[in-house]
Amino acid sequence: MSSSPNPLRLLAPLLALPLISGCNNFFVKPNSTTGGGAASSNIVYLANATAQTVAAYQVDTGSLTAVDGSPFPLGYTPQAAVVSRADTFLYVATAATPSATTSNGTSTAAVYGYSINSDGALTSLGALAPYDLLTMDVSPDGQWLVGLDGLTQALDIFSINTSTGALSLASQPVYTTQSGTILPTMVRFAPSGDYIFAALGTAGDAVFTFDTTTGAAAQSQSLAPSATTDSDNAIAINSTSTLLYIARSGSSSGVAVYTIGTNGSLTPVAGSPFAAGGTPYALAFDPTGAYLYVANRSDGTISGFLIGTTTALTPLGSSPYITGTLPTALALDKSSTYLLAGSNGANPDLTLYGFDGTNAGKLDTLASVTSATNAGVVAVAPTH
Repeated sequence: MSSSPNPLRLLAPLLALPLISGCNNFFVKPNSTTGGGAASSNIVYLANATAQTVAAYQVDTGSLTAVDGSPFPLGYTPQAAVVSRADTFLYVATAATPSATTSNGTSTAAVYGYSINSDGALTSLGALAPYDLLTMDVSPDGQWLVGLDGLTQALDIFSINTSTGALSLASQPVYTTQSGTILPTMVRFAPSGDYIFAALGTAGDAVFTFDTTTGAAAQSQSLAPSATTDSDNAIAINSTSTLLYIARSGSSSGVAVYTIGTNGSLTPVAGSPFAAGGTPYALAFDPTGAYLYVANRSDGTISGFLIGTTTALTPLGSSPYITGTLPTALALDKSSTYLLAGSNGANPDLTLYGFDGTNAGKLDTLASVTSATNAGVVAVAPTH
């Protein structure tokens, strides 16, 4: 059976949005333009829900340096962020709440756009689409943005104007689930671009086929949770789009691994799920795809695994690795040299790890930053 999205969602109650008409072109840098100049540097953006800012850092050789003007004030509470494939635009989503409506009752949830200057600084493009997206991803070809809707049981798929950053709704396929309560946690395109995978909390997962020409998507499978207490919190797909990894908490806690077959059909591999730490919440590969890392939210740690030739996961003897409180997101930087970990509970907000040159797969802590007092990181969005 299907179920309706949980109105409590995953985050604390969100603050009301300002009027959209007052947001255009704030924090414009001198001599900047609004056309999306593309970051030439290696930049990572942090969406800070509590501080209502976006913090930006340049990733240098083993270090993090704040971009001029960072953190950038938003005037609303972000809940998701993603960078366009050409590094020209940053998209940030905010939610609709009972108080976040206009006088006539229209929702003020929106996806906001920002052009990225060559040094990583941001110029606001204002609200681009009036939709409540809890998580977002951009297609490998850079033409499409997809989000899991927080108000309807649907994917929202937008075409991206790669010159202006504008978004146009292309399709809005609905999906069904077998059981549980829908708590949209992550949506991801397969690297091949042919499939979209959605993690839905205790409602399990949904798989969609995707037409890269038209932007049309259709659900091909729903994956039921292993138990009523299980929650699927994050997903990652290997570079050949043949394996799906799910960060799962609950009675079957760990990393669930599935082979991806025709039309995205999922088949569990032997030994799945593989035990990790407390509340697995985010996933990332190393640059070679030989290792997988799992952020354990309740532990404040990262577990590392060797991906075997039989698809089984073998824990690394050097892990787990310490990170900030309530780790929320993992991502590789633009150069695929470093692993970035964002933490919702700070101590610190962002940690930069290197891959050890002697002990294969081991993470070495290189730098960390705190972007604001009680920033509340909800998303890490690196340039590509």
